Amino acid sequence: MGIVILLIMLAGVVLMLTRKLPTAFALVLLGVAVALVVGAPLTGEASVFDTVLQEGSARLAATMIAILLGSWLGKLLDETGIAGTLVRKIVEFGGDRPTVVALGVLGISALVGTVTGSAPAAMLAGIIGIPAMIAVGVPKVTAAGTILMGIAAGMPFELPVWQFFSTALDLPVDTVRGFMMRLFPFAAFFAVLFVLVETRRRGVEHTWSLRSFDARPDRRPSRRERLGDAPWYALFTPAVPLVLALVLDVAIIPSLLAGVLFALVTTTRPRDMNTRLLRTLYAGFEVAAAPIALFVAIGVLLAAVQLPDAVTALEPLVEAVSPQNPVLFVLVFTALVPLCLYRGPLNVYGLGAGIAGVLIAAGIYPAVAVLGLTASYNQVFGVADPTSTQTVWSAQYSGVSPQQVMVRTLPYVWCVALGGLAVTAALHL
Repeated sequence: MGIVILLIMLAGVVLMLTRKLPTAFALVLLGVAVALVVGAPLTGEASVFDTVLQEGSARLAATMIAILLGSWLGKLLDETGIAGTLVRKIVEFGGDRPTVVALGVLGISALVGTVTGSAPAAMLAGIIGIPAMIAVGVPKVTAAGTILMGIAAGMPFELPVWQFFSTALDLPVDTVRGFMMRLFPFAAFFAVLFVLVETRRRGVEHTWSLRSFDARPDRRPSRRERLGDAPWYALFTPAVPLVLALVLDVAIIPSLLAGVLFALVTTTRPRDMNTRLLRTLYAGFEVAAAPIALFVAIGVLLAAVQLPDAVTALEPLVEAVSPQNPVLFVLVFTALVPLCLYRGPLNVYGLGAGIAGVLIAAGIYPAVAVLGLTASYNQVFGVADPTSTQTVWSAQYSGVSPQQVMVRTLPYVWCVALGGLAVTAALHL
């Protein structure tokens, strides 16, 4: 039975890799197929309809709300000019020094990455940051990689990610936060190393410059109107939810809501607040729709692979290939890092979520060790996967291919994963 389930999962990977089916649809079909293969009834306890589809689809509801709030806050950062102002200030400070400008954009990308992820984060930092870097001579591939490495450096502080791992792995948020704090130094170090090495290794390449801002023909606009600058105190918006959740131990959803309110109050006149709130909320729904659909599907797959009969069938197979020795754990799973690319079987936002569920349900590894494994892989997927939306957008906006970005960034994020796996093995195995 376990072999049959693995074959079904392999078929799902093929469908996702060949793009015959969207990832979310493929995961739902996988969940239903696994449940049927292990003999789950259609209704009742541990059933296809009630357990897998009904309970599974709502399993990650808290994560979906966090994703929506993060997208809402991201839209506010965009519309109010907060993100653009942050990037412009860094570019002005860096002048014509490529490495300084790239390091500044890297820092802003990390800050934006704590608020929201995926393509919206890349756009917030990259719409101004990428042409600014290229204008001062940063190579195109390095410019795209800088945005992605920065977002990944901020990912350990991204509150929706904390919520996802907490809910999916049934761990307290404090436990997730504790591991993320240990993962952050690796992500930050190799992000900075990427900029320092790549900006020097390829030299300066002058290609194209920032667009000029057009003035209205009827009057001379002010500097804030011309550049879209937000008030200086509004620039603290990305730090508000982070400080609340990390320092004051406020729950994730209230922390994100506080960030939304802070951005609104510090940038918007009272008479315009209602309109801006609704407009950015609806725009946030559009941004959040795709990841929410994916999290619904992940919940379905998690519910299916954690059915008692599915765990019984998969346990001997998974146990046979899962190293228990800490050194082997690090070596084996470091070697398997490429399997989280191209929506592979170890991608936590795909089939990897199901494998993580099996590892926990079967008692192969403690949940916190599975957290270390999946969070370390997530650092790789978020930067180097040519199929991830942030990688595709950053590469295309820079005028290069996602595969070029993957080749350049993969060695660095592979080292980040190695660091995370080593910490996991040292502390939890």
